[in-house]
Amino acid sequence: AAVDIQPACLGLYCGRTVLSVNGSVETYGDCGVCPRGQRTDDNKICRECLGSPDRYDWLYLGFMAMLPLVLHWFFIEWYSGKKSSSALLQHLTALLECSVAAVVTLLLSDPVGSLHIRSCPVKKLSDWYTMLYNPSPDYITTVHCTHEAVYPLYTIVFIYYAFCLVLMMLLRPLLVKKIACGLGRSDRFKSIYAALYFFPILTVLQAVGGGLLYYAFPYIILVLSLVTLAVYMSASEVEFFKDLLVRKKRLVVLFSHWLLHAYGIISISKLDKLEQDLPLLALVPAPALFYLMTAKYTEPSRILSEGGNGH
Repeated sequence: AAVDIQPACLGLYCGRTVLSVNGSVETYGDCGVCPRGQRTDDNKICRECLGSPDRYDWLYLGFMAMLPLVLHWFFIEWYSGKKSSSALLQHLTALLECSVAAVVTLLLSDPVGSLHIRSCPVKKLSDWYTMLYNPSPDYITTVHCTHEAVYPLYTIVFIYYAFCLVLMMLLRPLLVKKIACGLGRSDRFKSIYAALYFFPILTVLQAVGGGLLYYAFPYIILVLSLVTLAVYMSASEVEFFKDLLVRKKRLVVLFSHWLLHAYGIISISKLDKLEQDLPLLALVPAPALFYLMTAKYTEPSRILSEGGNGH
């Protein structure tokens, strides 16, 4: 008897869609791109994403959600200076914008109306860059099989950034115009102008380096939190514990860095083994304490004076 043998489905991410199901018999279509919300299984069949993001996926989404918020806070603080008392309200408004954008993004994701999302598992780095694996069977014709194999971790970030930008343009100009009285007319909107620059940069960063960020973000958080904390303490000339207690603003900055450092440690360990991973959080204050205890010994003026006395 003749057996109907379908040609092999080439390409790493090309698959056959299920056209109909009759009992245990499935009818498949031609080899090509999988519809949105589906990815290929081991048999090159497009299967719907029915899983949920694991803990590491949520930590990654949290990192991508924090990026615009941290940049908002940085530029608000940078351009507010000491002239304006409106910085706190702007900080809270930025937090409100990003929080509302995150909730709306989750509600609009499949399943609609729920804070839960269905997703496909991330298996390897190439899952983020399916456009690089379109096959050319005859080296002339390219079969385009580009789809979101990591659904929805790739596109959900773009949707979130779009809502952040829209909410900022709706809320922030009115707030700044009313309360930023201590700043000049040209300075009061500089934090908004800065956001109009860094949102396109974040979008390109996600589009090009989304897969790399997925695997590297815990280490990026740890390095950046350590470097920025050291720079802030040296620039603010924080030398002793009493400096932190006297100025509450410095204490807030310190605790913010500690939270980021803890987030990085949790992202690396994934808290798979609580009895082993939770003690690592005790290391969070270590860099700041080390800096405070050794700052007086590394003061440039003291080193120079001791060097001069030695000669």
